[in-house]
Amino acid sequence: MTNAIYLTTTEPFSGKSIIALGLMNLLASKTDKLAYLKPIVSGGMKDKDRRLELIKEHFKLAQSYEEMFVFSRKRAIKEINKGNESFLIDSVIDHFKKLQEKADFTVVEGTDFLDVNTNVEFDGNISIAKNLGIPAAIILNGAKRSVSEIVDMAQATTNGFLNRGVQVLFLVANKVAPGQEKEITERLIEVLPKEILVTAIPMREELSNATMEEIRDSLGAKVLFGENLLSNRVDKSIVGAMQLRNFLHRLEPNTLVVTLGDRGDLILGAFQANVSRNFGKIAGMVLTGGILPEPPIIKLLEGLETVLPVLQVDEGTFNVVTSVNEIHARISADDKEKIALAIRLFEEAVDEEALSQRLVLFHSETLTPRMFQYQIVKRAKEHKKHIVLPEGEDDRILIAADRLIQQSVVSLTILGNRESIETSVKRLNLSLDLANVEIEDPATSPRLEKYAKKLYELRKSKGLTLEMAKDLMLDISYFGTMMVFLGEADGMVSGAINTTQHTIRPALQFVKTKPGVSTVSSVFFMCLPNRVSVFGDCAVVPNPSSEQLADIAISSAESALMFGIEPKIAMLSYSSGTSGAGEDVEKVRKATDLVKSRRPDLKIEGPIQYDAAVDPAVGKQKLPKSSVAGQASVLIFPDLNTGNNTYKAVQRETGALAIGPMLQGLNKPVNDLSRGCTVADIFNTVVITAIQAQES
Repeated sequence: MTNAIYLTTTEPFSGKSIIALGLMNLLASKTDKLAYLKPIVSGGMKDKDRRLELIKEHFKLAQSYEEMFVFSRKRAIKEINKGNESFLIDSVIDHFKKLQEKADFTVVEGTDFLDVNTNVEFDGNISIAKNLGIPAAIILNGAKRSVSEIVDMAQATTNGFLNRGVQVLFLVANKVAPGQEKEITERLIEVLPKEILVTAIPMREELSNATMEEIRDSLGAKVLFGENLLSNRVDKSIVGAMQLRNFLHRLEPNTLVVTLGDRGDLILGAFQANVSRNFGKIAGMVLTGGILPEPPIIKLLEGLETVLPVLQVDEGTFNVVTSVNEIHARISADDKEKIALAIRLFEEAVDEEALSQRLVLFHSETLTPRMFQYQIVKRAKEHKKHIVLPEGEDDRILIAADRLIQQSVVSLTILGNRESIETSVKRLNLSLDLANVEIEDPATSPRLEKYAKKLYELRKSKGLTLEMAKDLMLDISYFGTMMVFLGEADGMVSGAINTTQHTIRPALQFVKTKPGVSTVSSVFFMCLPNRVSVFGDCAVVPNPSSEQLADIAISSAESALMFGIEPKIAMLSYSSGTSGAGEDVEKVRKATDLVKSRRPDLKIEGPIQYDAAVDPAVGKQKLPKSSVAGQASVLIFPDLNTGNNTYKAVQRETGALAIGPMLQGLNKPVNDLSRGCTVADIFNTVVITAIQAQES
């Protein structure tokens, strides 16, 4: 059994970050007790290692930065030169063992093969892995190498570890030529021991190309404009030394323009091209020669709503272009687009189940927020559903859509005016390719007539005329709900702009409730530090009767099961057991009895106070014979006032992530957002809507 792995390469710039991010993401779905260690780092405390910062920030590791390394490269070389290799190894082992005591799994990263003889580093990595007693994951750089060269390198590297007594669990040929992955993987399987899991990952220029931030740091440049856009990726660089008409011909998406600071015509041309729908997004500009644009040009640019990242340096144009071409791109902690792509490449290339079996992963009984989010996103991806977002002209919706499409979570239809949405995507500097989403404007949609006729058929008995139906179908909530009703979308998420009533009214009118369900209610998934609880109802039913409370409890238990949470239902009140009396307590007591009679298979306790429901010590004291007290996972509040205030208090005071509300009881999934929702709220609500659609 192993609870650690050693990531190592044979040369610099092999794309270790893809494997580190993908592996840590996989591990995070199994346990929240993760540690990451890089025994020898290039800098130290003064010049921090970017990959360690990336891993710590993205996975919210509890470790301090100091706990993530043992020696700086300079210090390690000094100890080796003094003949103190044993001190170096002993220090690494001691540090590693201390991390193991706190963590379920530790990922150890080898050295970067910089500034030292590669043979020395290769032997050093083998020595560390052997002394730690952990298996290796080998990452090979397949860039600009033939299939035979990659296979030969894989055999030689693997034998180097195996002959020195280090087990190899996993080998990946990274950055291979696109289209060669299958051939390389098959050849590696033929020549390597069968117990080694092998795969190949293709080169992706989005990861290999530098961002404007990396260019700024490398050149030591000053930022004149667009500091918030430095995450822009540079796929191509051109020198602006020609007339404007010729310059525009050379602009392609994600182009970096390098030109003298006095070329006002090219500067203005680049800014204008960036906002034009006829040109792709420009990555940015570097103004050379220590020359600033003239004051009128600066004034004009300062007044623009949409800008470009513009850097200024004293160097000449030739030297700048040379320096830019020599930059090796890295993934930074704030580059969410690159992080998402790296993890997706890992998931697509690696048999995660087979890797998990080799790693003998621990399955923590605790369901943490990260584990819950990882699991629901992965589940949504497995059977991708089509979700409609009616409020397409809200910036938060578009940013969330960008992330959903980047991670290939769902298919999307966005309602709104196409031209307006295209303009917003440019203004927000999103990478969202609108060719990958469906944009529908109800006012001009070819579906409008069909939808109006269907609504008329469904509601004519209520006095609805065809003209009224046509007017209603111009409303985004009605249009989006009809898409779901007719099966042209699998679910809908709305409410970032509109009220809850406006969002769910159409669903109540013609989507209707599931058979046997008479109450539409809602739940929040409250992601607390060490568990995920289901809170219901906090958003829909103001003052439920006993029968409605029973409906809410049963629906909430089924929602919990749908998302992998064992339902232990607490029917909350101001009294526990038989200690109290009164109308409100009796309502909860009657609801509890109704659930027991309708669903004897469910574990339920009520009435019960909140502290007795969630605190094991209090639960044991107040209800010692209960199988729910102290360990409730589904908490049902007696009314909307209590539920809404409690979920918000818990969220604010504990920092819990509240995912929802998720509506339950409808025939098809329609979910409501808060008008104060964040992009993360929208993303998570779309994910849970997709899972509901899988189950409906």
